[in-house]
Amino acid sequence: RSAATKIDWTRITSSLGLKGSTATSLQAFKKRNDDARRKLALLQSQPTSVDFSKYRSTLNNTAVVDEIQGHFSRFRPATYDVGRQLKAIEAFEGQAVKSAEETKGRVDEEVRALEKTLGNIETARPFDELTVDEVAAAQPEIDKRTEQLVSKGRWQVPGYKEKFGDLSVL
Repeated sequence: RSAATKIDWTRITSSLGLKGSTATSLQAFKKRNDDARRKLALLQSQPTSVDFSKYRSTLNNTAVVDEIQGHFSRFRPATYDVGRQLKAIEAFEGQAVKSAEETKGRVDEEVRALEKTLGNIETARPFDELTVDEVAAAQPEIDKRTEQLVSKGRWQVPGYKEKFGDLSVL
């Protein structure tokens, strides 16, 4: 009971970087936990004793009160095997951990790819220092497209004038 009150739910979500269905499942579990604890506190605060003498003095038929008191004194609350619920919680925990590990793996992989891309960007030469041959080597389809246009007798790239204007006046 004391461990459940010490859990910092927001720190768990943020420190593990939980997102999507894992975070939603954790929030739903927290809500159910809070509701159950609130209901337990409410029930524990209610009185559990019954003043049968008051009912005997109020009612004319004391036999009914005696019968109810007998039932009340023989009453034993049912005990439940919580093993099934504990197994469900453990299964949920296992699924949450597995999902968190998968998410962490995907995020780590994406971070590595982005770091590689950033490294490429940082080490790349400025565009104005590149030669035509270097651009053609990096993107062979540019050479192929140029050969197609030249073979068809087209010396201008379609859409160039619309995008950059006509420089023939200069």
